[in-house]
Amino acid sequence: MYIGRVIGTVVSTIKIDHLQDHKLLLVDQLDLDGNETGDYDIAVDVAQAGPGDTVLVIDEGNGARQVLNLDPGAVRAVIVGIVDEVAIEVE
Repeated sequence: MYIGRVIGTVVSTIKIDHLQDHKLLLVDQLDLDGNETGDYDIAVDVAQAGPGDTVLVIDEGNGARQVLNLDPGAVRAVIVGIVDEVAIEVE
């Protein structure tokens, strides 16, 4: 799981059946300072996110399939939440 920023949308005119009703978004992983790392995923959106949103991404196939109720299914990354704030306590 990681925090990322939606940097774009992915348009596909042909999708496998279990992705037909889902939006695909390009997500750049963020470091602890909130900077984009250049590591990205194409993620299935179940949180109604959009470009510029900071999001919580499950980046593990089995967990992603469970969120979408798929068995089996070709999914690795799913946006499961929109992040309002990140607080890091430094000792």
